Amino acid sequence: MADMERPGVNAARLWASGLATAVVAALLAIVGIMIARGILDVPVLAPKGEGVWGNANTFTYALLSGAAALLATGLMHLLVLAVSTPRQFFTWIMVLATLIAVVLPLTLTVEPGAKAATAVINLAIGLAITIIINSATSAALVVRRDRGATDAATRQWNQPPNTYYDS
Repeated sequence: MADMERPGVNAARLWASGLATAVVAALLAIVGIMIARGILDVPVLAPKGEGVWGNANTFTYALLSGAAALLATGLMHLLVLAVSTPRQFFTWIMVLATLIAVVLPLTLTVEPGAKAATAVINLAIGLAITIIINSATSAALVVRRDRGATDAATRQWNQPPNTYYDS
């Protein structure tokens, strides 16, 4: 009987990577806003009077960036379980979602510098999430063998069972 193998995912490893990606995305949002406000003097998500750290919008933006990473992890987990080429579909979905996040601020009626800075920050966050989750998935993919289907039909009763070193 042939080996019965099926693809699977180490969910703990994937979701731990997703949580770490959420932290990276949140910190990337904060750094991007600090660079825009503090170095470039562009009022991103807050009036100029709010300073480099801004107001509650900075915290909300960081939380939403982390939430986007967790949603991306959930999407990847679903794709790994459901489709034949999950990383390819994930990349396409994330590139298009990132493109929406880049174009959206450009349509707002705010200062052009704030539009551009927000678009660049969104691009950096989207690319970071896409690249990290995509590469973390490689480490989380596993091949599962159905128990009992491996070589039970061909093994003789007088042979000992396979060990770790039998290959």
